Amino acid sequence: MQNNLLGDLKEHENKLLTIWSQILLDSGSTDGAMEEEESKEFASLFLTALSKSDEKFENSNELEKVQDLIVGISSSRGKRGFSPRENAQYLISFKEACSKVLSELIKDPAQLYDANLKLNAILDNMMIMTFEAFMKGREDVIARQIDEISEISTPVIAVWDGIVALPIIGTLDSSRTQTVMESLLQQIVDTGSSIAILDISGVPAVDSLVAQHLIKTVSATRLMGAECIISGIRPEIAQTVVHLGIDLSGITTKASLASALQTAFEMLQLNVVKRKKIVE
Repeated sequence: MQNNLLGDLKEHENKLLTIWSQILLDSGSTDGAMEEEESKEFASLFLTALSKSDEKFENSNELEKVQDLIVGISSSRGKRGFSPRENAQYLISFKEACSKVLSELIKDPAQLYDANLKLNAILDNMMIMTFEAFMKGREDVIARQIDEISEISTPVIAVWDGIVALPIIGTLDSSRTQTVMESLLQQIVDTGSSIAILDISGVPAVDSLVAQHLIKTVSATRLMGAECIISGIRPEIAQTVVHLGIDLSGITTKASLASALQTAFEMLQLNVVKRKKIVE
């Protein structure tokens, strides 16, 4: 009986849409023509699914189509600036509109309760799906931003003919080390450089894991036929390295980027001379 009554909502689709639109308008959770078209499409597909589903509303291909649609609508609304709360309110208002129409169709309190219970179960599940879709969208954006920031924060600079420098800012983890290594090796190939400077002045702390990542980067650089210099070794970093027993004896290290650049000049047998100003 209840299934037929829920299915009968399809016959009152226009009335339901009018009530729903008014609720959305009163709540301020609407943005005009685009939402009106989305609401019409959702209501039509949802009410059609109710009329075609079995008594328990399980294994319904029609309901799966509705679920896909509401996830798409939620994503679209999110891009238009609606919050998860406003997306939830979108479905809550639809539920309210359906309940109002059902209260006019069903006079028996027990039947009305059962019908609303089934309706709520379906719409509540869709509401959860909209939250999941929103979170996944956010996670995708965050992951993309992390990749972009990682690329920006690992610029390889050609400071001189045959010399490239990579200033590292922030903590080094396995993922970022891979990005650093790929960027550095590619730049060595592109420029034909024979010396690479890794400046860790912007690395807040060096532990055994960070040191291992640095050693791997130096080893990879040497395999490319280039020599590697690590600069930015502050006193506290030097003490930490010694305390942890990390062996950097096979790697050229310098306190500053300027010192590392001077060492690179010497390795390339370059002599930089300051020219005296000529007074006319």
